[in-house]
Amino acid sequence: MGLPFIGNAQKLRIAVAANAQFVAGVLTKEFKQQTGIEPELIVGSSGKFTAQIEQGAPFDVFMSADMKYPEELFAKQLTTAKPQIYAYGTLVLWSNANVIPTINSLTKADIKKIAVANPALAPYGEAAIEALKKLKLYDQLQPKLVFGESIAQVNQFLLTDAADAAFTAKSVVMDPAQQGKGRWTEVDNKLYKPIAQGVVILKTSTGENLKQAQKFYKFLFSTKAKQIFKAYGYR
Repeated sequence: MGLPFIGNAQKLRIAVAANAQFVAGVLTKEFKQQTGIEPELIVGSSGKFTAQIEQGAPFDVFMSADMKYPEELFAKQLTTAKPQIYAYGTLVLWSNANVIPTINSLTKADIKKIAVANPALAPYGEAAIEALKKLKLYDQLQPKLVFGESIAQVNQFLLTDAADAAFTAKSVVMDPAQQGKGRWTEVDNKLYKPIAQGVVILKTSTGENLKQAQKFYKFLFSTKAKQIFKAYGYR
């Protein structure tokens, strides 16, 4: 079975971690207005993308949910340069109830399933587990945890009532399309390591695609892009 993202060779292909799915949509729209270049976004988990890139997946840019995966790719000489931090993410607890959720409320009997991104693949899942362990709630809540492959799947679990609560990215709940869907609260950022999110241009990017990738990379660090990131809850 072939990889689903092998398609239009002319389009700038950006592999983006699921937490940044919505903000990346706004960023690419702005980028197109400025340059006329319309990138193709492929959304998934950082860990899975890293494995695909190591196998030669034809992406041009990789926007990870952490620095670990881009650094691994740089160490394997699969990127054009060292990764740079494009934003710091924020972990939130999202619930489909009418009350603002708290981590302690997850122990209640009416919370039967809690969605978390697979910590082996998704840095936000790793942060959620770290927070639960610091609060000494992990062992008690472990039977309730349901794991999604990425933040996108975690969001789906909550929005389809397959889970009663979910640990997700603030950028998800800040997206206009999610406004009014459930309630959320930020998880104390002292409970998890800072979620520094890194970007790299990949060596599979060549010719015109490489030129476009370099333009997009530069745009990510522009004042306009920083404003967009801030509007979606990134620091």
